[in-house]
Amino acid sequence: MKSLFFKAFIASFLCSLVVKGQTIINVELKSAAPNPVISKYIYSHFAEHLGRGIYDGFYVGDTSKIPNTNGVRNDVVAALKKMKIPSLRWPGGCFADTYHWKDGIGPKDKRPAIVNKWWGNVAEDNSFGTHDFLNLCELLGADPYVAGNVGSGTVQELADWVQYTSSDNKNPMSDLRKANGRTEPWSVKFWGVGNEAWGCGGNMTPEYYANEFRKYATFMGSSEGKTKLFRVASGASDDDYNWTETLMKNIPHHLIEGVAIHHYAVIDWNHKGPATGFSEEQYFTTMQRSLQMDSLVTKHSRIMDKYDPKKQIALVVDEWGGWYDVEQGTNPGFLYQQNTMRDAMIAGTTLNIFNNHADRVRMANLAQCINVLQAVILTNQQKMILTPTYYVMEMYNVHQDATLVPTQVSDTEYSFGKDKLPAVSASASKNTAGVVNITLTNIDPAKKQKVTLRLNGQSFKNISGRILTSAKTGDCNTFNAPDKVKTITFKDFKMTGNTVEIILPAISVVALSLN
Repeated sequence: MKSLFFKAFIASFLCSLVVKGQTIINVELKSAAPNPVISKYIYSHFAEHLGRGIYDGFYVGDTSKIPNTNGVRNDVVAALKKMKIPSLRWPGGCFADTYHWKDGIGPKDKRPAIVNKWWGNVAEDNSFGTHDFLNLCELLGADPYVAGNVGSGTVQELADWVQYTSSDNKNPMSDLRKANGRTEPWSVKFWGVGNEAWGCGGNMTPEYYANEFRKYATFMGSSEGKTKLFRVASGASDDDYNWTETLMKNIPHHLIEGVAIHHYAVIDWNHKGPATGFSEEQYFTTMQRSLQMDSLVTKHSRIMDKYDPKKQIALVVDEWGGWYDVEQGTNPGFLYQQNTMRDAMIAGTTLNIFNNHADRVRMANLAQCINVLQAVILTNQQKMILTPTYYVMEMYNVHQDATLVPTQVSDTEYSFGKDKLPAVSASASKNTAGVVNITLTNIDPAKKQKVTLRLNGQSFKNISGRILTSAKTGDCNTFNAPDKVKTITFKDFKMTGNTVEIILPAISVVALSLN
């Protein structure tokens, strides 16, 4: 055993990425000290009953001329499967705490309509309900993450929903499911116990919500049938560290599997600024807000470590992304915004942060999937386009369930006026086939980086790369020009002996694969 341990330690490798001038990125993997696995669920998404996210986004109805499967767009399913979406959160968001799931089952023409008071005061006809969502997840090969109603719901209502979706025993809820056409349970693992309980979920204090969570989690149980539940507490907004501390202190750990936090890259909640046509000052501020995620995750994790040193409870960042003013002429409550290279920079840097905190962050959900906020897909009737954010998420999926390779990045500077931000971020992983994948993001809109990858005696037969970049931070795909921004093969590197010289362009995301 000692011999094997020694060989494993000797077999560790160290490689350095050196950006000419001052940036040094050390990439180290040691078998003697196992590193965490980057959970695939870090690459999860979010679909709320909000604007055109569900209707006209995912769901067009089975009578639509748009090719669909039981009303769900086939082109959307194909695109998300290529991106390897691991999980989808639904039905909210704020909408979750007004949603009563029994309104969305049974014959569609008999389902009661309600008013979506949170998002545009439009009618919600409940034509897309539990069966539709869970069948969609089956089409995607994704695990459902259901947000339960705590704000206006009841304990019994949520407990029944768990049983309806996941029970394989004979009981009133499984009988009801079968009467509605589904014999086998879907076995839903992930459950959110309310959403933003500090705000739209009920304006609760953390002490009050902790007690509510204890009650709901108790009657949900830790498992249903063969399915072990993963119960996520409604977590803090941004830097509300007291909320996290109160939950970790007051909720018995056998009742909870995850604690959420939410953080958006917002310039100013009263003046969010445009999604396109923004200034460099607005770009800089957005990136400043985005990079705060590292500090937030670090500090919330530190609090969790006090009460859970073995890191058994996950930190779940189930809402994140850029948030701007809506596009001109659209309903303010629909949160429809264009997606540019700025959003690609948010995605690249944020995913690097999550990867590097994989010991505690084990799920994250970009807000949102289609036609809402930082969407990966935009639709307009028959047309569908993929956004710059989509391409970043698709490039980064090589990290899903791979072992983290720790990285250290020295100070880099993207300056605006007297303020400075780190220009380069990185994360790396090694998969079960031994392939090392490194992702790099350069947020500087004007300066390229010259990078030297030192292999330090490691032998790699092949190095390949992909890149997403464009001339301007505001560049985007439109329905008239759907392919203006997309990934291409990256070849701007040169291997000489044990080094690889790389040119990392301004505003770029690069993924390198070494094997």
